[in-house]
Amino acid sequence: MTTQQALTFAILAGAVACFAWGRFRYDVVSLVALLVSVLTGVVSVKAAFSGFTSDVVVIIASALVISAAVARSGVIEQLLRPVIGRLKSERTQVPALAAATAALSMLTKNVGALAILMPVATRLSRGTRTSRSALLMPMSFMALLGGLVTLVGTSTNIIVSQIRQTTLGKPFQLFDFAPVGLGLTALGLVWVSVGWRLLPRDRQAKEDIAEALSTAYAAEASVPDAWPDALKSLRDLDLGRDQVKATALIHAGKRTAAPRASLKLHSGDTLVLEGDQEALTAVFTRTPLVHAPVGAPEPNADVGHERAIEAVIQPNSILIGRPAGRAQLLEQFGVKLSALSRSGERIASRLGAVTLRAGDVLILEAGEEDLPGALRALGLLPLIEREVQVRPAPRRFVPITILVVAMLMVAFRILPVQIAFFAAAVAVVASGALSVREAYGSLDAQVLILIGALTPISEAVRASGGDRLVADALAGVMQGLPALLVVAALMATAMACSPFLHNAPTVLILGPIGVALATRLSIRPDAFLMAVATGAGCDFLSPVGHQCNTLVMGPGGYRFGDYARLGAPLSVLVLLVGAPLIAAVWPLR
Repeated sequence: MTTQQALTFAILAGAVACFAWGRFRYDVVSLVALLVSVLTGVVSVKAAFSGFTSDVVVIIASALVISAAVARSGVIEQLLRPVIGRLKSERTQVPALAAATAALSMLTKNVGALAILMPVATRLSRGTRTSRSALLMPMSFMALLGGLVTLVGTSTNIIVSQIRQTTLGKPFQLFDFAPVGLGLTALGLVWVSVGWRLLPRDRQAKEDIAEALSTAYAAEASVPDAWPDALKSLRDLDLGRDQVKATALIHAGKRTAAPRASLKLHSGDTLVLEGDQEALTAVFTRTPLVHAPVGAPEPNADVGHERAIEAVIQPNSILIGRPAGRAQLLEQFGVKLSALSRSGERIASRLGAVTLRAGDVLILEAGEEDLPGALRALGLLPLIEREVQVRPAPRRFVPITILVVAMLMVAFRILPVQIAFFAAAVAVVASGALSVREAYGSLDAQVLILIGALTPISEAVRASGGDRLVADALAGVMQGLPALLVVAALMATAMACSPFLHNAPTVLILGPIGVALATRLSIRPDAFLMAVATGAGCDFLSPVGHQCNTLVMGPGGYRFGDYARLGAPLSVLVLLVGAPLIAAVWPLR
């Protein structure tokens, strides 16, 4: 072993130990490892930041932006609504939501797909009084398996494609992963549709900060001129399915409080609706009702670059004692009152007529530059930072259209995947479907830094011959074993490392070693690369190996050991079926 190899392995061993310990953040550990590598000469100064400009980082960042735009649009939830209404028990909810998550993970990054559908599952479980813990872990596992189907579905596929390009001169294409991924996804769907019964269903889910602050708001909706005949009465709107109530109806200037369901609706009527902000957004997305914020000059104004924020009226606010409609919010301060909440009181009159009080909570909409000054001038205290929006997203079909076009461009090899997805990310922002602020907020900096910092170190292992050194040692142990068994062993190693190292470092470390091992054993390396990508992408045993599992831990009320209940049998199934499937699709000799 050379000095260069010894230094490289020492740095990697230190990073791996810190990852496994869990005492420090992954991104901090990776940055320190990169710095030490540069200072010791393991990584050259010229190559130090090459990982941050790699195609992997560009593709992952672009996929995150596109996923955020699709989530913001509400299109997926709208498409699922006809099905969601028929799911009354866990027996039907688990397979339906798991299948939807897997399908969406094939188009967008898996963690983005899960984030889009988790609110749907949460509202469904609340409305049908089913167990949230029975739904979320199957959805997480199916997000992992669905992500294996396409190049952009998961970080492991993107990284292993770059390793193939670096070592063999050609990357994997968008759907090269599909035969193996689809087979394992079908297998996983069958298992979670039955195995969810192994999960505890009496756990108290931990509320996130958004749920803790969830409150009932009053918002105005106007009935437009082109009102469909199928929605003649209030009953036809079916507001109850979204847990929204109509507290007042204004027709021809006359207000009716607590209107009956049989009351007829006419063009020009105004409804005062009550519900939390997600429920109100769902109503405005699903129905032709037009959200009518107080102070809006025209209902169709472009809101692509506006920001919505929750704020509470302080005791010294100039708004106290003034009707909301006469506060001239738009003219004086450039903001619009989107919705209003008052503790212990139901609002059954038009928002403009409500006399504001200290302690009222408002949802305000304004441009990025107008909000800070307006909050100070009005004496409002902004609540904790979180996404709030009452009106449906503008151009809500634009993101999914852009995504489909990008996928087709890659599928027909018109553009390389990194260019197609980068163009798609730019397009959703340029079109106003996602604001620049929302785009930046969608980027998972920890993952991007982790990959960017570890990529040069992974390259240093290969450049120093360290991968061949490890491969020779492994070859000595595996010499004479059936090639299929070697593939299964490599997949099992990746699955075992992923909970401790995170899936991205697992691929960055084991990928080059797999190529070198395949060369040493005279086996085609594609099968080994697929085994590493599949194994690293299938962490079903812990909440820390992949962001999807971490995302559902609190909302599902899970403990660390709960993952093995559903995940251990699934891991065995993936190994038993995955290795032969890889060998069948990617011949070993």
